[in-house]
Amino acid sequence: MHEQFYKNLGANIKKRRKELKLTQQQLADKLDMSLNFVGKIEVAFSKPSLDTLIYIAKTMETTVSELTNFDNN
Repeated sequence: MHEQFYKNLGANIKKRRKELKLTQQQLADKLDMSLNFVGKIEVAFSKPSLDTLIYIAKTMETTVSELTNFDNN
């Protein structure tokens, strides 16, 4: 039901990561998460909790609102 939401979210996280010129591994290290988990979030295979999403946004110097803004998708 919410699959498209998570696909868009993953795409926005990937886009922001690339804006920051970070590899998935570098982002995973900053988040203290596994590379596997970060990769799965980006392709919507894993669905982050709200607390995790807030932490990702803060670490990536953005907001949850920006990461969930799908106007450009």
